[in-house]
Parts: sequence; structure tokens; C-alpha cells
Amino acid sequence: MEERLIEAAPAVAAREGSGGEILALVREGVATVTLNRPAALNALTLGMLECLGAWLDEWERDARVRAVVLRGAGGKAFCAGGDIRGLRDMFLAGTGAHRHFFEVEYSIDHRIHTYPKPVVAIMDGIAMGGGMGLAQGAALRVGGPRTRIAMPETRIGFFPDVGGTWFLQRAPGMLPLYLGLVGVTIGAADALYAGLLDTCLPPEAIAALEAGLPRAASSDDPRAAIAEMGRRLAVPPPHGELEALRPAIDLHFGRDSVAAILDSLDAETRPEYQTWAAKTLALLEERSPTLLRVAFEQLRRGRTLGLAESFRLELNLIHGCFAQGDFVEGIRALLVDRDNAPRWNPPTLAEVTDASVAAFFAPRWPAPEHPLRHL
Repeated sequence: MEERLIEAAPAVAAREGSGGEILALVREGVATVTLNRPAALNALTLGMLECLGAWLDEWERDARVRAVVLRGAGGKAFCAGGDIRGLRDMFLAGTGAHRHFFEVEYSIDHRIHTYPKPVVAIMDGIAMGGGMGLAQGAALRVGGPRTRIAMPETRIGFFPDVGGTWFLQRAPGMLPLYLGLVGVTIGAADALYAGLLDTCLPPEAIAALEAGLPRAASSDDPRAAIAEMGRRLAVPPPHGELEALRPAIDLHFGRDSVAAILDSLDAETRPEYQTWAAKTLALLEERSPTLLRVAFEQLRRGRTLGLAESFRLELNLIHGCFAQGDFVEGIRALLVDRDNAPRWNPPTLAEVTDASVAAFFAPRWPAPEHPLRHL
């Protein structure tokens, strides 16, 4: 962004190549990025990611920018994820651009986790998939009454990526496996319980937070000042359900395989958990059997992986997904043709071999040549 735009108060810019799909305003030392595709629930395109990366580079060097805010336009969503229909088109075009998309996305997600200036993510709305990748690295993750969070990737024959290998581990007990395998949508109270939000604010408090950011960012310890402001303005959200479900979640998702989880859910007889168990079992039975097993192994490995290792593992798994085919088929069935009848390969869990799962995790590059070796 040009110098004059940073100095203007306020100033708004859309970088060349973004098509106005991502906007930036810099005022009083705070840079606010608005994901601006409200009709698509602010789903991320490659151009949006590249623009965000360029701005983060620029603002890191500019001492006058002391904090960054990420938000979504339109009132419904922070970000519903990546533009996966566009990804399918990239794959079918055969140019390899689909792989580049994930390399850029994961690099930016990691950058936010490690950014030297505090980042605030305003997640009052839908925050799923790629939106979670942007938000989970923020110093302050702000929810609200409209917050709806999910990692729903297994619905389309995929796995919980964008750092989910690492950040889902913040959740207690067996919640990482439950949230990652089933892909359920949760509200602010459950997101707080799962460690995926830092604070929950009503709309007027979100406005007060943003108004107070310039002063907090100019303090001697801006991260601490911003966190304290988030705590001070917080209002307890309506009660969630994850805490009450924890005994059942920990029991069933503590099994040693996907097949054992399904059997355990099917055997649930306690009245207080029976309805939940039946619903959860039905959801899992709709998912790609192969990717359920891959995601199960991914999240188990994630317990001992660092942040950069997690992103490198996920990029490895990306290549396996495109080679295996269920991801492209899932996009077709749920988002392109909308017949909601994906033809998974193979169609049953019993037909998924250990070798086919292991192929996803086989290293695709020597470590010095990994596309994310810079993380």
C-alpha cells in the first residue's frame, strides 16, 4: 500500500489483483483488513491471500503500524473457508495452481501465528476452514452472538487443515478428534470451552474494542493491553453443550480406531447421550471412509507436532487428497452438482486399507526441498 494511504486517516485500499475482494484501512496505528466477498461468505481466493501476505510484509516493516485487525464484510461471516469450487477448477485445469494455493495459504496462516505485532480476529459470524486458519493464530480471537465455528472438511472428503493439526489440540480431552472428524458447528460458548476463542463480546463491545485498539496498541506491552481489553469487555455467552457431552465424547473418541469409534457410538445406551450418539454416528457414516482414517491419524500425530511441522504435514496430505480423489468428488457432490451423493472410493470403511492411509503420510519431498521449509 502506498505511503500516502498509510498516512491518511482513514484510508482504504484494495490491492491490485484482489478485485476489491480484500480491503485495508490504516488509522491511528491499527491496520484493519476486511475480507470483502460477502455473497460468498468471504471465502478466500488466491488473490486475497496474496494481497494479505503482501500487506503483512509491509506492515511488519512499518513502525507506525502497531496492530492488525482481521474482519469479514457483510455481517454474516468472518470467513467460511477457502474458495473450494475455485480450487476444483484449478485442479481440473491441470496447471498445478491448486497446490500453489495451499502453499500460500499455509504460509500466511503460519505467519499470523508468529507475527511480531498483535493480530485481532473478529469472528462474530461464520468462521470455518480457511477462516479458522486465519483466526487461530491471532493474539486475540473475538467471538460474538453470531459466531459459528467449524472445521467441516471431512464433509467433502478432506481433513481439518490450515493448522488444525496443531490448533485443535488446544481443546480438552478427545474434543480434537470429535471436532475434526465430525466437523460439527459450535457457537461461542463451546468455542471458548474448546480453546478456539479468547473472548466473547456483544456487538457494542466489539465496536468499543475496535475503538480502543489504537490506545492499547500504543502501550508499552500492546499484546497484554489488547488481551486485557478483551477480558474487560467480555460477556459470558449462552451456555454451550460440549462440557456436558465431554464424558461421552472422551469415551467414544478415545477409542483406538475409526471403526472402534463407530462401534462405540452404536453401543451407547445412556439416555442422556443416546440421541447425540446416534446423530454423531449418522454424520460419520456420511463421510469419506478414507479421509476419516487419514484425519484420525493426522490428529493423533498432531499431539506431538509443533506448529511448522503441522503445516508441513498438512501440505503433504494435500497431495494425497488430490491423488486419491475423494476431495474433488466431495466438492462436486456438495457444492457443484449439489446431489449430496458423493461416490467415495472406496465406499466403506472396511475396504480402506492400511497401505492406502499410509500413502497419504509418505514424505513427498526431502526435508530441504519441502515447499514450506521456510516456516
